[in-house]
Amino acid sequence: MSKNAENAGDPVEKAPGAPGDSADWLTVEDVLVLPTMAGAQLVAGGGGLHLPVELTNVMEVPDILPWVKERELLLTTGYPLREKPEELSGLLRRLKERGVSAICIKPGRYLEGIPAGALETAEEIDLPLISLGDGVGFDEIIHDVLTHSLALQSRQMRRTERTLRELVDVVIRGGSLEDLCAALGERVGAGAVITSVDGRVRTASQPPAHSAPLTALPCFDGSGRFIVEAEAAGEARGSGPLWWGNVRIEAGARSLGHIAAFADRPLTAADFHLIEQTAAAAALVITRDQSIAAVESKYRADFVLEVLRGHITSAEQVLAHAGSLGWRLDRPLSVAVAEIDPETDGTEAENKRTMQELFTAAWTRVVSHDDPQAAVVGSGDQVILLLRAEPAEQILERLRGYSGEVRGQGGGGRREFSVGVSRPADHVERLAGAYQEAMRAVEVGRQLSHGRGLSHFDSLGVYRLLLQVGEQEELRRFAREVLGPLADDDRPENAGLRETLQALLDHSLNVAETARALFFHYNTLRYRITKLERMVGPFTTDPNLRLALALALQITRLP
Repeated sequence: MSKNAENAGDPVEKAPGAPGDSADWLTVEDVLVLPTMAGAQLVAGGGGLHLPVELTNVMEVPDILPWVKERELLLTTGYPLREKPEELSGLLRRLKERGVSAICIKPGRYLEGIPAGALETAEEIDLPLISLGDGVGFDEIIHDVLTHSLALQSRQMRRTERTLRELVDVVIRGGSLEDLCAALGERVGAGAVITSVDGRVRTASQPPAHSAPLTALPCFDGSGRFIVEAEAAGEARGSGPLWWGNVRIEAGARSLGHIAAFADRPLTAADFHLIEQTAAAAALVITRDQSIAAVESKYRADFVLEVLRGHITSAEQVLAHAGSLGWRLDRPLSVAVAEIDPETDGTEAENKRTMQELFTAAWTRVVSHDDPQAAVVGSGDQVILLLRAEPAEQILERLRGYSGEVRGQGGGGRREFSVGVSRPADHVERLAGAYQEAMRAVEVGRQLSHGRGLSHFDSLGVYRLLLQVGEQEELRRFAREVLGPLADDDRPENAGLRETLQALLDHSLNVAETARALFFHYNTLRYRITKLERMVGPFTTDPNLRLALALALQITRLP
C-alpha cells in the first residue's frame, strides 16, 4: 500500500503542531486549538492541559456524576446550576475524582459568569475550566473532537500494524529475545526487560540516555529479580522519574515469563498494546528456542542416562562422545542428583515443563562456572551432575554452595529440592553404581530433611545397610513387629511417642537430658516412659530391645 493510500482516510492533515501530532490521544491543550474552539478561553486549571481527551459529554441535568467517564470533555450551559451557582466548586472536585479531563462552560444565558470560588477550585485541582464563546454549538465541538480522535486512532492502528510486522520479521530472521527487548525499549523510551516465570531477568535493554539501572527501581528486589508476585500484569505503575508496566508471555495455557517496559512518562493503553505485541513475538522466540533446546537436551540426557544404566559397549566410545559434548568423563567422578520435592511442589501442570527447564538451566549455569567440563542434564524432576570427585566434606561444601545459588540468584524457580551425592567412581563403567548411591542419598536426605536435604552416600549411616536389603517390605514388617501398637499411624499420639522414644535412645536413656531436649517436665517424661514400656516392652533394661527399637525407628523413616 502506498503512503498516499494509507493516508487517504485521514480526516486531518498531520502538519507540525496539529492536534495530537506527538501523542496517541488528544489533550486539553489540543482541544483548545481546534477550529470550533475559536473564541474559547482557558480561565483556570492550566496545570491540567496535558490531560487526555477521548470522549465528550453534555451536562444538562444536576445528577451528571453517574454518567461521566474518565478522559471526558464535559460541555454545559450551566443550566443545572442556574439557581445555585455556588455549588459548581464542589461539583468540580467530584468531577476531578471521576477522571473528567476538562469542563467547558458557555456562560451568559443561565450563568452570568463563572463564580470566583469555582475558578479557585479549578486552579487548585488542575482541572481545566474553559469559557466558550457565543458562536459555537456543542454538536460542532463533539464532531470536531470525535473527528480528530478517530484520526489519531487510525494513525495508531497503522503504527501498530507496522510494529507487528517488524516484530514478526525479527522472529522470521531468527532474532533473539535481546533484539525484541531492544526494539521495545526504544519505542517505549526508557528500556525493557524480559524475565523468567519467577522474575529472573533473562535480557534487558536500556537506551544510553537513561543511565540509572532499572534494577534499582522498587519493582526489583535486592537480587535484581522482577517482583512478579507484586507487579500485576497489565497495570501501569510508578510515579516518576520512571513509570513501568508488564504483561505475561504466554503460549496457550503455558506461562513463559514476563516482559516489562519503562518510560519517563505514565504508560498508556497504546504502550501496553505494544508490550503485548512484543510479548506475543517473545513467546514465538522462546518456544522456538525451547524446541531446539529440548531436542539437544534430550539427546544429552539420553546419552548420560544410558551410561548411568550401565549400557556401555565401549568405554572409549563413551569417553570420546562425552568429549565432543564438552564433558570430561575420563577422571574420577561423583554423581549428584538434585530432585524437586514432590510433596511441596505446587507448580501447575501446564507450567511443569517451563519450571523444570529453569531448574536445569540454573544448575547448568552455576556448575559450569565452577567446573566447565562437568556434565549437567535434566531428566523429569531431576538434574543429574557428573562432577570431578573430591573427598566427602569438600564435595558436600561445593554442592551446598551450588544449591544456595540455585535457590537464590541462580533462578532455579524457588522450589524445594534435595541433593544426594555418591562416592567417587574412578572409571566410567562404575558410574551406574554411583548413580544408584546418589539416588538413595537423595531419597533418604529428603525424608530426613523435609525437602531440603543434602546427603552423601557415606553419611547415611545405618541407612546404607538398610537400603541394601532387597525386600523393603520385610524391613517394614520387622518395624511393625518391634514397635507393636506404636507403629500404628491411625492414632495421632503415636507420632509424639515415637519422637519421645527416639530422644530417649539418642540421650542414652538419660531422663533429665531428654526432658530438657523435649521441653518436658521430668515427671511427664517418666509417665511417657511407663506408657512406652507397656507398648513395646522393657527397653530401659533390655539392650537388645533397644537396638531393635533403634533400627525399627530408622526403618519408619525410610523413603
